[in-house]
Amino acid sequence: MKVGVHFNWQNYTDWDRFLAKKPGPPAISDQEIYDEELHLAGLVEPLGFDSYWAIDHHFTPYVMTGGALQHLTFMAGRTSRLDFGTMIVVLPWYDPLVVADQISVLDNLLQGRQLTLGVGRGAAVREFDAFRVPMGEARGRFNESLAVLRKAISNEWFSHDGEFYQIPETTIRPSFRNPQRILDRMRIAWTSPETLPIAANAGLGMLMTNQKSWDAYASDVSTFNGIRVGNGLTPTQPTVVVRMTCFESESEAWDLMARHSLESSLSSKHHYQFDDPDRFRKTKGYEQYAKLGDVVATDEAIIEKSARPQAWGTPDQVFEQLKAIQRKTGAEEFVLNVKFGTMPAEKAEQSLRLFATEVLPRLHELDAPLDETMRGTAGTAAFDSADEPTQLGL
Repeated sequence: MKVGVHFNWQNYTDWDRFLAKKPGPPAISDQEIYDEELHLAGLVEPLGFDSYWAIDHHFTPYVMTGGALQHLTFMAGRTSRLDFGTMIVVLPWYDPLVVADQISVLDNLLQGRQLTLGVGRGAAVREFDAFRVPMGEARGRFNESLAVLRKAISNEWFSHDGEFYQIPETTIRPSFRNPQRILDRMRIAWTSPETLPIAANAGLGMLMTNQKSWDAYASDVSTFNGIRVGNGLTPTQPTVVVRMTCFESESEAWDLMARHSLESSLSSKHHYQFDDPDRFRKTKGYEQYAKLGDVVATDEAIIEKSARPQAWGTPDQVFEQLKAIQRKTGAEEFVLNVKFGTMPAEKAEQSLRLFATEVLPRLHELDAPLDETMRGTAGTAAFDSADEPTQLGL
């Protein structure tokens, strides 16, 4: 089984100042956050992990990558063995021709290493407003951008005349090094019930970004693969994102997981403005997100739902928990989030190193099967959306 890592690049302590628009520098500078996370990112390859993933966010303390593709382009020059993945590129924010151009450069810089292109439509009002893109157009722009990307990757010369984008005949240079492999490895993260069948019918793969229960995801995999099989495609296995704390002491691992998962959930609430549910009710395609703002949960309830199901504890406990998650989701690869909220960098490094020594070799030897119940039945169309997400991780 393959195991990757991602980091949040988050300045959690700056939310109060940011929301109040107070002048002055943050209590902890963004540069200090970058120095810490660059150090941790530099450990991923030498510790033996298989892949490195980047999140696509802008403009708030939530995730400060400045864009997944730019971030990975830097990391491509800093590494020599790791595969890469985006989780995700939010297509409606960008000109799809620029995205295609950036992907082609990254594909060539990787010199044969695998690029998994996770894509999505986004849900943060602040980001849509700053990019001057109407959020209500997100689904249409996503679908059209995806079509442009596929044209650009599949053809030397292409053009596009759509509702949102008009592109004269042009070509992408450098040409793609691994065009078919990029197309085959395109994946989507979803929360909206309407998105799952759209993605499955589009022939995309699955990227599970820790927004639902593992049991609900198991049902999604079966439905997703049922649609694929009905379209003459083979079943596929998801990439699954999991938070992880690994220590010799179970109590220390749980304390860090609980405390910083709560912070991560609160950070998501701030970034996505879930305290303003009417904004979602009035935005086409985002009506279901209003439910997240309507629910008032205690800190204890948030911890139970967002922290308890993750991988935490001693090395043996973490290994068994990840095995259980693999069985429930059919994951072919895990992407571990090892630093979130205000977790100290030294604690994240301690956890990462212990995991790499005691757990990673065992996972590398582990088969990653897809259970027969998740391989899908042709014609499957049902989708149970009763299990609502507790947060938006991307």
